Amino acid sequence: MTEELQISYEKLAYFFENRMFADLRMSLLDMQPADIAQFMEENLEEKELLVFFRLLPKELASDVFIEIDSDMQEDLIKAFTDKELKAVIDDMFLDDAVDVIEEMPANVVKRILRMADAENRKQINELLAYPDDSAGSLMTPEFISLSSRMTVEAAFDKIRRTGINKESIYTCYVVNSKKVLIGVVTAKDLLVSEKDALIEDIMDTGIITVETLEDKEQVALKFSKYDSLALPVIDKEGCIVGVVTVDDAVDVLQEEATEDIHKMAAISPTEKPYLKQSVFSIWKSRVLWLVILMVSATFTSMILSGYEDKIAHIAPVLYAFVPMLMGTAGNAGGQASVTVIRAIALGEVDFKDIFKVILKELLASCLIGLTVAVVCFGKLMLIDRLYNEISINVALLVSGVCFISIVLSKLVGCVLPLFAKKVKLDPAVVASPFMTTIVDVLSLIIYCSLSIAILG
Repeated sequence: MTEELQISYEKLAYFFENRMFADLRMSLLDMQPADIAQFMEENLEEKELLVFFRLLPKELASDVFIEIDSDMQEDLIKAFTDKELKAVIDDMFLDDAVDVIEEMPANVVKRILRMADAENRKQINELLAYPDDSAGSLMTPEFISLSSRMTVEAAFDKIRRTGINKESIYTCYVVNSKKVLIGVVTAKDLLVSEKDALIEDIMDTGIITVETLEDKEQVALKFSKYDSLALPVIDKEGCIVGVVTVDDAVDVLQEEATEDIHKMAAISPTEKPYLKQSVFSIWKSRVLWLVILMVSATFTSMILSGYEDKIAHIAPVLYAFVPMLMGTAGNAGGQASVTVIRAIALGEVDFKDIFKVILKELLASCLIGLTVAVVCFGKLMLIDRLYNEISINVALLVSGVCFISIVLSKLVGCVLPLFAKKVKLDPAVVASPFMTTIVDVLSLIIYCSLSIAILG
């Protein structure tokens, strides 16, 4: 939090506590809705929420309501009169109203829909019918459409008449009589054109579109690729049915990144902020994968048990380096898998690039493995030798296995996510649980086998 924002929060708290409501409203007018929402979440008790919300200037109320967390939204909705709820819902853009509804329990949803007018209720229900991970669930049906035969002057007249209720008016969409999208025109295009110029003469026909059922993560990546502020959503007939704006794309990218991080850490994804999660929900999201990983460690125990007598006969000190080798191999594989998973998420690599990825990781892993192996040999001879009987042969063996384990781990780490994507599994799921087990097993087999073959 910046010092300026902290000072603003202190002023708001002072005005509210001392019931200086006129000064409070004036201060709120100079603040962003997201900052006001943060103040409410961090500084107000539940019984104070409704009083504070009713003090918000009308032009800010709906914007602030959208920014606060779902639990606080639910508390406010339950406290609202029907008139207050209708005012908030009617002042929202439809895609924001849908976002709120999706987080509410059924009884609250019924009340919200009852308060919405008939036209809005119909459009909200249409948006709710789209799959959660689709472009249709993100879009807003509130956009400005123009006819190709309009003049620039007529276009401005329409924007003035209808633009106040639209989420974005910078980009306008040109449609024919059947509502098929045929071009786009921006406010800049209109401003620099003559007022009697026809829209068809200044519109851009090279349109980047998304389809209603297109995955929302792919939609968000298009914003990054094409530097767009809004993308039109079309149906199978090419008719425009809505628009996805850049603020929704940013939310999607944040959600997807958080989900991938959770999966790579072997945690079931959750939408609630950390401090809003109960102890039971934390337990539920983590325990399953920990059990799976614990059971998968049976393989490593079986391998160690199988080689126990021979390793103990050759050089018992070899067991002391098992945690180091397994940890190094796991970390090396994790580096490769996380890098490839992120590249897949950003659309930088696909399964067809598998041989390029393997070659790049192979060369990189050889350099990394050689560096780590040299450092490992030096550590064994200079440090570990002080408290263990380590011969040069043992040090060379451990360092060599370290090199081989790193190379194999990085190859496994880069290949697994690509194969997972190919068979339509989430690449992030294989990053931690499956890769760790495979890498541990391979490292142990190589270590024990080479120990017997070289030192036996």
